[in-house]
Amino acid sequence: MAAAIRSTNARGRTRLRARNSGYLAASTIEKSSGKTVFPPYEIRAFDGIPVAFIGLTLKGTPGLVAPVGVADLEFRDEADTVNALIPELKARGAEAIVVLIHEGGLPTGDYNECPGVSGPIVDIVKKFDKAVDVVVSGHTHRAYVCDIDGRLVTSGDKYGTLVTAIDLKLDPVTRDVISAKADNTIVRTATLAKDAQQTALIESYDRLAAPIANRPAGSVTATLSRVPNAAGESPLGDIIADAQLAATSSETKGGAVIAFTNPGGVRADVTRKEDGAVTYGDVFASQPFRNQLVTLTLTGKQIKDMLEQQWLDPKRPRILQVSKGFAYAWDATKPDGERVLPERMMLNGRPIDPAASYRVTVNNFLFVGGDGFTVLTQGTAPQVGIYDVDALYAYFAANSPVSPTAADRITRIN
Repeated sequence: MAAAIRSTNARGRTRLRARNSGYLAASTIEKSSGKTVFPPYEIRAFDGIPVAFIGLTLKGTPGLVAPVGVADLEFRDEADTVNALIPELKARGAEAIVVLIHEGGLPTGDYNECPGVSGPIVDIVKKFDKAVDVVVSGHTHRAYVCDIDGRLVTSGDKYGTLVTAIDLKLDPVTRDVISAKADNTIVRTATLAKDAQQTALIESYDRLAAPIANRPAGSVTATLSRVPNAAGESPLGDIIADAQLAATSSETKGGAVIAFTNPGGVRADVTRKEDGAVTYGDVFASQPFRNQLVTLTLTGKQIKDMLEQQWLDPKRPRILQVSKGFAYAWDATKPDGERVLPERMMLNGRPIDPAASYRVTVNNFLFVGGDGFTVLTQGTAPQVGIYDVDALYAYFAANSPVSPTAADRITRIN
């Protein structure tokens, strides 16, 4: 999230512009010590008036990352954490309070509007103590300027496309916020001068990476899009899953019959250029995390249970991308644990047997329960394979020109 915060006194004179800060982590606790991994807040003085900034990530972090990476950490409730800090901040003279939170909402309007905003941030803000004046949010990669429960709530989209200018007017007597407004400004990279030092740094790395990035991988007949359809399936997701199956299907490489990959790992379209050529750089952009493939044994029942975990957060389901030969249907009207229709789970035209064993390939992020897919930690006989990006590169080399799939492996009912 990119934001610049300015304060003015009650007569409207600008006094100070907030500088970049370090890391804040009010809700991330080391289990061993019971202390936050970084300071929970910072207080800055604006013309002598203290303004408190509380920083925290989302409570659901363990379900978004590899569990082994955060096993020693506890992620506490966002609102409870903020509310518990209010007395301490007030005791230090801070009446103006800004919350910086890695959680967000889903608006329906333009980047400076907020009609019909929904999502976790709405309930969190409503739970905040009334002492909280401003909330700078993120995570959903959406842009908005909202009034939620009488508080200014902002989000600056993604990838540095917007800068949020937040103007607070502070009362020098009460030392509290008496007005707050914000404006999301589009970053016009084509009209702004580049930073010379940063440009030189990027160019130095480009020179080093160019021989690798420019290696030919193959070609495409059309752009391979990562954008999912209504069922949650994307053409590029299909191709990546097919590549992972191809890399692990031989008996010596794992004997896989199905491959799944997480949608969050598919980071960029493979865009068709004029000549259709695809480079290693294009492939790497779509699979940049360099996860290793792992092939393991799951029962048919475990596969279904794993697919049901796609809706751990019903408002933001994580639909796994699936390899060719495997297909299933899900019903949006069914309750948790019953959305995947057992009779519609098929492998090469034959029903998945709940009691049978199947060799399944995933990446090592999913293998350790990443994105909440804990069923995968129950798999047996794991065999580690090549990196996901290398599997996709090999797939292009062997199958070019690659065309978009029909994206009909996953069917949504209702």
